[in-house]
Order: sequence, then structure tokens, then C-alpha cells
Amino acid sequence: MSIREELEKEEKNTLHRKAALSCSTKGRRRKEAPDDVRTEFMRDRDRIIHCKAFRRLQHKTQVFLSPVSDHYRTRLTHTLEVAQIARTISRALFLNETLTEAIALGHDLGHTPFGHAGESALNRISKNGFKHEIQSLRIVDVIAREGKGLNLTEEVRDGILKHSKGKGSIMTEDMPFTLEGQVVRISDCIAYVNHDIDDAIRANIIKESDLPKSITNILGDNHSKRIATLVKSVIKKTMDNNYHHIDMEDEVLEALESLRDFLFENVYFNEKILNVAKKAEKIVEELFYYFLEHTEQIKKQFSEDRETVVIDYISGMTDRFALETYKDIFLPKPWGNKWKR
Repeated sequence: MSIREELEKEEKNTLHRKAALSCSTKGRRRKEAPDDVRTEFMRDRDRIIHCKAFRRLQHKTQVFLSPVSDHYRTRLTHTLEVAQIARTISRALFLNETLTEAIALGHDLGHTPFGHAGESALNRISKNGFKHEIQSLRIVDVIAREGKGLNLTEEVRDGILKHSKGKGSIMTEDMPFTLEGQVVRISDCIAYVNHDIDDAIRANIIKESDLPKSITNILGDNHSKRIATLVKSVIKKTMDNNYHHIDMEDEVLEALESLRDFLFENVYFNEKILNVAKKAEKIVEELFYYFLEHTEQIKKQFSEDRETVVIDYISGMTDRFALETYKDIFLPKPWGNKWKR
């Protein structure tokens, strides 16, 4: 019996009956021979970690654009915090922690430079709109590995595609088909609501005392307590509903959604952040129209459609690469040679 088979046997013996088992995966779009050491979900996790799009997340904005301080979240640190929260929940519920981690690590691969400002710009000017979760799936299916894609399992693909909930209700009918994917969806919200508060306090946008008492009385009066309350609530409610779906206690869920509304009103729509976001959107928009007319300058193309080529290119940019590209194209350069008489 191979190491992989031993691990698959361990999953069967230890995980909850509603957990997704590696040996029962819905498979990949292109069939591959099994690995001797790693389960299918382990392979997916490894492929995501080693792809270029994952490394670029370290230089993409979460909320605060190009901060001077080293302590603000980036898209990469957000991803790691989501993964850790999701793993904690999955382990407590005896779900497949490896599948959960793979989905969490891949969920934001398609995010644009400048965070949601970049996404908003592309969504507004593209004929087909733009959603980062769809682009994340396109990266793992088509763009990664020089156009070969990562050929991930259906469980991971579905979790990546359905992780986002926008400003609407966290619990909707359009949930991932695995409990592990649902764990990532709610962990994403738990992570960003709490770390965006932490960053906003660091940026002097809000103070801890500004948070409504009606919320902190339920969730807790500091970062650690709030996350602990939310995680424990997910575990308890899911157990109580006999694993029908991943859920959260009503009072706690209502407090979380109220806290998210507070963030939109006081942080995301704060005048200082909006002013920066408008500038970022202008950069993305001008780059979009420029490359639409000069697609020959984009070396690697993964579509026959001109607009898709441009969106693939711009959405893959880091903040600093987008800024440098913008300066190179649109700003005048100093004359290179000294004037001679």
C-alpha cells in the first residue's frame, strides 16, 4: 500500500461522514495518474502555492494602497489568514483540512492590482464585466503554468468560484457543494472584516472605541476575541444542524453582517480611501484602453479575444508593476543625453 493510500485510508477512518474524501473526488478535467505520496487535494494545494499568481499576491493591495508600514495586510497575508481560520474550523468539524486549505490559498488568485478599486474599474469598462472569483478560476484553469493551467480537482475549482459573497448576505443558496468550500466562504468574511478593522485603526481611520457596542457586546472588544467568537459559533451551529451546511448562530451572524456594514460606511467608503481608489481606478482604466490598442505589446496571450487578453494581463499585475507600467507609458521621461553645443 502506497503512502497516498494510507493517507486516504486515514481520511476514511477519521473524518466526518459528510467530509469530502480525496479518494472520492469528482476528478480533474484532464485525467492524471495518482501520486504515490500525496492525495489529490494535497497536489492541488501544492500546485497553487508554487504558481506565479500566488507569489504575486504579496504585492497586491488588500485595502490600503502601497502602505509605508510593513504591518498592513496585503492580498497574500489576507489569504494566509483565511486559510488559518478555515483550517481551524475544518479540523474542529473533522472535515478535510487539506481541501479547505487548497481552496483558501487559491481563492483570490484573480484579484487585480489596487484591490477592489482595480476590480471595480475593470468591471465598469469591460463589455462582459469582471469578477475576481471568475478570474481566479480562469488562472487555475487556463493561465497558470504558461497556459497549461493547474488542472485542479472539481472540489477546489468549485470552492474558488463560489467563495465570494460581495455585500449581500453571507449565507446564500449559491454555496460551494462541499462543506470545506463553505468553510472557506465564511472564513473569508471572518478574516477580512477583522483584519480590515485592525488596519483601519492602524491607519487612524477609525478607533476601537468607534465600533458599536451592540456589536462588540456580542463578538468581543478586541481582534482576538471577535475571531474566537465567530469561529466557535460556526462550529457550534454546524454541529447543531447535523452538518446540513456550514452555518453560524443567528445573533452572531447578524452582528458580523452589522460589523461589515460598519466597515463599508466608515472605512471602505471613507473619503481618504475613496480618493486613493479613484486614482487607482484611473490608472487601471488608462492601462486597459492603451493595451486594447497595443495588444501586440503583451507577450503571453491566452485568448483570441482582444479584451480578454488585456484583462488577463492587467488583472495579473501587482500594484508596483501597474504603477511602473503606467509611468513608463504615460509620463514624460528625462532626456537621456546631456545637451551638446
